[in-house]
Amino acid sequence: CRAGTKETAFVSAVLAAGLVHSVTRSCSAGNVTECSCDVTLRHGGSASEGWHWGGCSDDIHYGMSFSRRFLDAPFKNVTGKSGSGLAAMNLHNNEAGRQAVAKLMSVDCRCHGVSGSCAVKTCWKTMSSFEKIGRFLKDKYENSIQVSDRLRKKLRRKEKSQRKIPIGKEDLLYVNKSPNYCVEDQKLGIPGTQGRECNRTSQGPEGCNLLCCGRGYNTHVVRHVERCECKFVWCCYVRCRRCETMTDVHTCK
Repeated sequence: CRAGTKETAFVSAVLAAGLVHSVTRSCSAGNVTECSCDVTLRHGGSASEGWHWGGCSDDIHYGMSFSRRFLDAPFKNVTGKSGSGLAAMNLHNNEAGRQAVAKLMSVDCRCHGVSGSCAVKTCWKTMSSFEKIGRFLKDKYENSIQVSDRLRKKLRRKEKSQRKIPIGKEDLLYVNKSPNYCVEDQKLGIPGTQGRECNRTSQGPEGCNLLCCGRGYNTHVVRHVERCECKFVWCCYVRCRRCETMTDVHTCK
């Protein structure tokens, strides 16, 4: 996809978040010699409230550090001080992905006590599923902020009327407006949506209304032939019926 768009911002954030998530999970599983569980939480908690830290808390700090070293270095070397506006934007989007993992950390607990009374709980910090992190970043993608491409040292909003509104560390930023993904563009590697199979009844991204970009869709019937109602016959072979089904298939005009 075209550089500097909301789509590349989303991809950058997902890559950075994915690296944090993968490395941190490997640390907790004991698969990496340089890290393990987060030991800073041990011996803490609230005895008066009947719980304490224990178990193996995900060491997100190491995962965040590793992700920064691995992904941010190319952009920092662009000018030596990451002064390029595009590089600064990419660094921001990488960090936004990492912050999403940190923001969605949760606390899991296990009960201890007679007959499951939960008189005492052992708690530890854990990362959310990557599916939940992905949904969070998708929401940030939908509400991404266009920034000016003229400044080199400081990122600021494109819209002059909104420049006093601060840019959050979890916001996704873009410079260039997205191309029209509905229409084929071989130069940009965009295949368009003509001929794509769609779901007539869905209101989601796979639905014909959205995927076909308002051009409508064609419907044709596809015949499927397959073996069915198979039974084992003694001895020794399988006897099946030949079943036919007719299915409506919708493709974008």
